[in-house]
Amino acid sequence: MAAPYPEPREAAWVARDFHFHTGEVLPELRLNYLTMGDPSGIPVLVLHGSAGSARSMVSPAFAGQLFGLGLALDAAKHYIIIPDALGAGKSSKPSDGLRTRFPRFNYADILAAQHRLLTEGLGISHVRLVMGNSMGGMLAWLWGVTHPDFMDAIVPMAAQPTAMSGRNWMLRRLLIETIRQDPTYQGGDYATQPACLSLAFLFFNIATNGGSQALQKAAPSRAAADAILDQRLAQPAAADANDLIYMYEASRDYDPEALLGRIKARVLAINAADDERNPHETGLMAAAMARLPQARLLLIPGSTDTAGHGTTGQARFWQKELAGFLKELP
Repeated sequence: MAAPYPEPREAAWVARDFHFHTGEVLPELRLNYLTMGDPSGIPVLVLHGSAGSARSMVSPAFAGQLFGLGLALDAAKHYIIIPDALGAGKSSKPSDGLRTRFPRFNYADILAAQHRLLTEGLGISHVRLVMGNSMGGMLAWLWGVTHPDFMDAIVPMAAQPTAMSGRNWMLRRLLIETIRQDPTYQGGDYATQPACLSLAFLFFNIATNGGSQALQKAAPSRAAADAILDQRLAQPAAADANDLIYMYEASRDYDPEALLGRIKARVLAINAADDERNPHETGLMAAAMARLPQARLLLIPGSTDTAGHGTTGQARFWQKELAGFLKELP
């Protein structure tokens, strides 16, 4: 059961003369964000995934398991900050007008924007916790190695602290190339969204999300599978093509593994055993965790109730373990 949680407050802050890793500079970079709780509370940074925004973290399945009275991140005690990442939501992004002239950012740029928002915009120099899901989980790992004194704990979910590679990158690249090679993409200067956008994004999501057991349960016959696909194919494009390309391409050089020794915070990593983008059977996660004496991995077993890469977006699977982890912190 989801508990009631406060209505988030929305605001924006502008970072002046924002420098990208490419050397490009934007005179003004808008950073939109949501907050819950009083600014005098214990600060917590929550980070969303690639195709989401801050609003995607404010749902009964996530916020309703964490931010209500008496829960692990009770908004009556914590100051919860959920930014729209650079390139997403209402933060500055290609579709605002620059299109493909927008600087080609990477995860380091997204993190730098978040750091400026917290330190310059909100006057926060230390947080109790940095937690994130999917891209947000990868960013949580980067926070730990880039600003090791900034937090007491990190909780990266649906993510590995290893190089973007394997099927994960192959399918991201195929998503990007499918859109770019569509003639209606017109080099990013389209008047209407490219014809292939919805199909390419749906293909990517079916291939890398949902969980094999759960999809089989939902579609035990061809007719059932067709019905699900027909319903999803009928939905309009939920994203801008340039924004989508930029966001998924931003993961291209993600690789914090060599820097894991910098992490000072306690770590609770949460992954699902049936995560299609971060398959546990490769052994990459286990090898990385072995290098972190202050870290532990919660691996959620796959089942007909889990959703593969999407499992960790449902806090019911791990909120009790998070509460116990936070109580153990110094």
